[in-house]
Amino acid sequence: MNRLFIYSPLSILLLLLLVILLLPLFVLVFIGVVGESFSKLGLSPYQAIGMLILSLLGSFINIPVMRRKVIVKEYSPVFRLFGIFEYPRLVVREQVLCINVGGGLIPTGMALYLIPKTPLYPFVITFLLITLACYMLARPIPGLGIVIPAFIPPILSALFALLLSPHSASLVAFCAGVLGTLFGADILNLRKIMKTGPGVISIGGAGVFDGIFLTGVLAAFLS
Repeated sequence: MNRLFIYSPLSILLLLLLVILLLPLFVLVFIGVVGESFSKLGLSPYQAIGMLILSLLGSFINIPVMRRKVIVKEYSPVFRLFGIFEYPRLVVREQVLCINVGGGLIPTGMALYLIPKTPLYPFVITFLLITLACYMLARPIPGLGIVIPAFIPPILSALFALLLSPHSASLVAFCAGVLGTLFGADILNLRKIMKTGPGVISIGGAGVFDGIFLTGVLAAFLS
C-alpha cells in the first residue's frame, strides 16, 4: 500500500536555527506593514511604529485612579473533633480601579486626535452601534474587570465603517471602534466592575485590551 511520508530534509538543530533567524525578519515585516497602514491614518511610519510599540508596552502599565475598601466573606477551615468545617468571616480588602496605558490612554488620545478628520455622522452611528454591542457582550470577572470577545469590536467596527463611510472607513473604524469599545465595555459597566470584589481592576486592560488593539490594527489596514 502506498503511503505518504512527510519529513524534514533538515536536521532538527538546523531547522531550529533557521526559525530563530527568520523570526525577527517576520516581526520586522509585520511591524513595517502595520506601521505603513497606520501612517495612512495621518501618522508618519516612525510615529505609527512608535505608537504600536508604546501600546504593547503600555499594556503592562496600569495607573491607579481610585482606591476603596470592600468587605468580603472569606471561609477559614476550622478543625473540630468530627472533621473540618468552613467558618465564614467578614474581612476588609482593597479594590483598586486603574486605567491601562496601552489599552486606555494611548488609543483614546489617538482617537481624539483623529476625530476632527473623521466624518461626523458615520462616526456617531458606528460609535453608538459598537458601544451597544460591547455593552451587551461584556462580562465582569472578579479581580480582573470586564471581558469581551476580542474579535467582535474590530470586525463590527470595520463592517459598519465600510457600509457607512467607505471612503473614510479607516478613520471611522479606528475612532468609533476604540472609543465605542472602551465606553460600552468599561465605562457603562463601572457599577458592575465595582461589584466584582477586591483586587486590581483595569479600564482598557486585560479582557478589553485585545479588542481595542485589534480594532486599531484592522482599521489601519482598511486604508
